[in-house]
Order: sequence, then structure tokens, then C-alpha cells
Amino acid sequence: MSVKKQKKIIHIGDNLDDGRQIKTQSDSRYIQLLIMLTISAFVLRFYNLGFNSLWLDEASTNLIALKSFGDIWQTMLGVEFNPPLFYWMEHILISLLGNSEFILRLLPALFGVAVIPVIYLVGTEFRNRNVGIITAAAFTFSPFLILYSQEARSYSMMLFFTACAMLFYFKALKSNDIKNWVVFGAFSALAFWSHFYAFVMIVSCLIYAMMVHIKEIKKDINYVKPFILSLITFIGLSLPLIIVTIDLFGKRTSTAPTYGLQGMNVIVDTFNQVSGYSELITALFVILFIIGIFQAFIVDKTRATFLVWSIISIFVVSYFLSYKIPMIPRYLQFFVIIFFMGIAMSYKLLFNLKPSKNIIYCMVLLFMVISVPFYIPYYSQETKVDWRGFSKGLSTMTKPGDYVVFVPGYLQTPTEYYYSNKTNGVMYISAYVVSDLDKIQKNNNSVFYVMTGDALATDPSGGTMNWLSKNTRLITNYKGIYLSVR
Repeated sequence: MSVKKQKKIIHIGDNLDDGRQIKTQSDSRYIQLLIMLTISAFVLRFYNLGFNSLWLDEASTNLIALKSFGDIWQTMLGVEFNPPLFYWMEHILISLLGNSEFILRLLPALFGVAVIPVIYLVGTEFRNRNVGIITAAAFTFSPFLILYSQEARSYSMMLFFTACAMLFYFKALKSNDIKNWVVFGAFSALAFWSHFYAFVMIVSCLIYAMMVHIKEIKKDINYVKPFILSLITFIGLSLPLIIVTIDLFGKRTSTAPTYGLQGMNVIVDTFNQVSGYSELITALFVILFIIGIFQAFIVDKTRATFLVWSIISIFVVSYFLSYKIPMIPRYLQFFVIIFFMGIAMSYKLLFNLKPSKNIIYCMVLLFMVISVPFYIPYYSQETKVDWRGFSKGLSTMTKPGDYVVFVPGYLQTPTEYYYSNKTNGVMYISAYVVSDLDKIQKNNNSVFYVMTGDALATDPSGGTMNWLSKNTRLITNYKGIYLSVR
């Protein structure tokens, strides 16, 4: 091989497997591509941000965020099984900018964009800039991440802080530097304050770090000090929340979950949703992930072991917890870090066969092209339950003195965001079980009943649904929202 050709391969390969950084003009290509990906992420996450109406969980976010900081904390202690950090930030945003679908979703969208350069650095630290840029592309065009970057919930914020934690985690694994371990602990605490389930990823990382460094620790106990400081940082910043979490976990597991996925369905559905809600693409991604694992074992067994350990620990814990608490794939947002980095590692197989920068470009293009079928309907039609349209229709049917009964009662939250009962003197009533329905006395005015499939979550026996079918007349089924009258 000529010297000229050899230089060309080094130029496009960027980071050699021996870890040496090759400074060439390709440096700017990564920055340029990262900027393009970040801009693309901004467009995909902010386009039509306020188009869909708020659905149930988003309306709950609004209801909680309108409370004071102290009341938000008290709400978490009582009925809300989510940490308060996101609601506190939403409270500030609403106070400054007003209240609308766009404003409520602004924070998640910003975090969804901000995670792109962070995950590039994570992938770079994990292996090299090729892995970093491919992982960033997967994040940019992911339908799963776009969807939850346009939802007024804490998932994208949790993912951002987890990615920041992972960046310093990989740095700490290499250097065992106190500063990196402490920063990892701090960002882990922020991720935990964003969503309780981040705790699973944090614990998984900490256990793996102990396993990797067990030989060094046995030789010199002082080796464990930075690790201990990281743990102290996390506990110190999260202590109030940890205490609350233990109590909330006890309440949540006191009864069997009435919604969500269980067992293997958690794993299968998580792969499917993270891959873009397509079985074909899921199969492709899983194959690439497996190839990436094998390639990782060839070049760096430590990193490969981390991928395998992470995916096994995350799913084993989720499998067993699914029988104790409601489990939904969006709770596992952090899984995309492991999954997409594993997929990114698969580039090595093709690169070894034909060393060319086009391999990297093709993988970036792949993530964009396979997501197009998702974008077309997503940005052109309602993809969330349309409480805005339903509430508008309901307001034209009711008159002063009418009752509107919500089954279950929390359906009042999204309805009231668009149609307050104070507008025309309608009375709102919450009902969860048959006894609640029996208490409602019909007068000369109409009694309307609003129900969704959530009725089975609060009354798994189906008693409320049977009561409604026998005692009311169905007026309309508005995209899954049933309106009946008596």
C-alpha cells in the first residue's frame, strides 16, 4: 500500500483503534456534521410544537405546574408519582411566558435539542468521534425521541441529564479522577430529580464501575475514594427525594398495576418504540446492535462488557418491576444511549471491509431516511388524543345546570384546560367506581358522561363501563373519548 493511500485511510478513519488522535482537516467535518444534526434536531422538535392538543398527562403537568413550589412538593407526596424538578421549571416558564401548548412543551423540546451535542461527546468518549456522530444522528432523527421531546413531560430532561452523567462516567472510568466522579454524581442526581426511573441506570453504572475496578480496589483501597465521593454527591443532592421515593415505592407496589406492560412485553415494546414503531426497522436495529457488540469485543472488551451489562441489568430490573409498578417504554428513555451507541459501533465492520468516510455518512443518512415514513403523518395530523376538539364540541352541547361526569375523574383535567365549567354554569363531577355513579341524582337538566379506556385502569372489573352501557345513551366516540347522556 502506498504512503499516499495509507494517509488517506488514516484521514477518513479519524481515531485509530490504538486511541491516538489524528489531527487532519476531517476535524472540521465532524463539527460541521454535528452542527447540521443539531439544527435538524431543532427543526424536528420545534416544528408544529403546539399543533397537538394536550393529552391527559400533559394537562396534569399544567395543573401541577400552576401550583407554588411548596404545593408542587406536597402534590408529589400525595398523588403524583414523579419528582418535582420538571414541574418547578415549568412553573417558572409559565410565570414568565404564559400558558399554551407551545410554552408547556418548550422545555422538553429544548432538552431534546441540547442532548444532541452531549450525546456526540458521550459516543466520542465511549469509543471515538465516528461512534459519537453516528449516535448523535440516531438521536436526531429518532421518532421515539422526537415524540417525547414534543410532550410536556420530564422524559427528555431526564435523558439530557443522564447523557451528561454518562459523559463524565466514561471519563471517570478511564482516569478515576475525583472531579469526573463528583460531576457524574451531580448529573445523576439531576436525572433522578427529573424521573424516578433514572435510578435504574445510575445504579447499573455504579455496580459496573465497581466490577471493572475490583482488582485495583483490592490492591489499594484508596482507589475507591473517588467512587465513594461520587456516591456521596448523589446521595447528598438527592437525600430528600430518596426518602420520599422509598415511601412512594411502597404505596405504588401495595397493589398490582392496572395498566402498563408486563414481563417480556416490556422488553419487546421498548425495542419496537425506540426503533421507531416499526417491526422491520426494529429487526434491522437489533441486528446492527448485535454486530456492534461483537465489534466492541474485538476492539475494547471493557466497553463491550459495559453495553452487555447495561442492557441486561436494565431489562432484568424492568422485567421484575413490571409486576409491581406500571411499566411503560418511555420510562426507559436512557436505554437509547446504550442501544444507539451499540448500533453505532457496527460501523467498524463495514469500515474494516472498505475504509471510507462514506460509511459514516451512509449510517447518518440511514437514520434519516428510515424515519421519513413516521414524519409524514406525525407532522400533518393529530397524533395525541384531541381533547381540544372534544372540549369544543362538548361546550356546544351543554347548557347551564347540566352535569358532566368524568369516568375516571381525572379526565376532567384535559377537558377543563380547554373548556372550564365556569364558562356556562356546567357542573363537573368525578366518578371512579359504580357507587360514585349511583350517587348522581338526575334533575331536569342533562347528565353527560365522558369516558375513555382509562376506566378499566381505575376499575379493572369493568363495573363502571357496564353501568354506563346500561344507563346511558352513547352520543359520540370522538377518537377514543366516549360521550354519552342520560
